[in-house]
Amino acid sequence: MTDVDEQGRPEPPLTDDEVGTLVGFLDFQRATLRWKTDGLDAAGLSATTAASTMTLGGLLKHLAYVEDHWFSRSLRGREPHAPWDGVDWQADEDWDWHSAALDSPAELRALWQASVDRSRAAVSEALAEGGPDQLALRRWRDGRSPSLRWILCHMIEEYARHNGHADLLRESVDGSTGE
Repeated sequence: MTDVDEQGRPEPPLTDDEVGTLVGFLDFQRATLRWKTDGLDAAGLSATTAASTMTLGGLLKHLAYVEDHWFSRSLRGREPHAPWDGVDWQADEDWDWHSAALDSPAELRALWQASVDRSRAAVSEALAEGGPDQLALRRWRDGRSPSLRWILCHMIEEYARHNGHADLLRESVDGSTGE
């Protein structure tokens, strides 16, 4: 049984194996992003703060891309899913951030959730095949492949970093604060 905090986030397990702990922390970070973006309309998801062009909608779309990139594409070796498969990344390497302004809140949330769902399935498949030592099927340019363990740690870091941005953005939108 997973404990849930007052924001509805699953608490990472206090006593579990390595994979359970890593996945628990990643799910907590995912739930933090969901919490920081819940209930906002298009204006709230498009708001910026200070000199940054970063938005909560951009965070949702960027993290949807990052989920698909690391778990579906890198770990499992799959071709990019829509909408990533039609993007000219050389023309705009920040397309995920910029194009979020053209998407509705429902589209952004659905895109992010679908990416998270695919990621969870990809992690389950990789764990069944080789545990956290399972190497990504898509190699880096230098020939190396990160392990599932490395990818999980990287994704925890990615979410934690961006959830700090989400804290500031959400507070600037409606004054909501919290962990």
